[in-house]
Amino acid sequence: MSLEKVLAISGKPGLFKLITQTRGGFIAESLLDKKRLSVSINQNVSVLSEIAIYTLTEEVPLSNVLSKIKEKESGQVTPVSHKDSKDALEEYFFEVLPDYDEDRVYVSDIKKVVQWYNLLHKHDMLDFVETETVSEEEE
Repeated sequence: MSLEKVLAISGKPGLFKLITQTRGGFIAESLLDKKRLSVSINQNVSVLSEIAIYTLTEEVPLSNVLSKIKEKESGQVTPVSHKDSKDALEEYFFEVLPDYDEDRVYVSDIKKVVQWYNLLHKHDMLDFVETETVSEEEE
């Protein structure tokens, strides 16, 4: 599954999978508890494929960051949790993305990336990494 169908909804924990569009928004299914909910167009929704992390030189797409974590962890879950200390999270993220912009990437952002990676891993949804890499090479 590509990240274009994975959503983060403001005010709702975890990630959601886009199920279908409706007249006034769409239906999404939680990856945490599989419950479906109707999301209106007015709600603040982020599509994971459109999120990027600031570095000192450019913005790195979230899919690239997740693939770097997957590569670093050999496809396993991260040794740090999103509940770990600020220092532990920053140290881990520095190993994954050494040139991330510490002034514009907050600890709350790092927590989300780690939590999202582990949630996508749990649901075996990290296969987008290979798919996107292959399609980039074909261009």
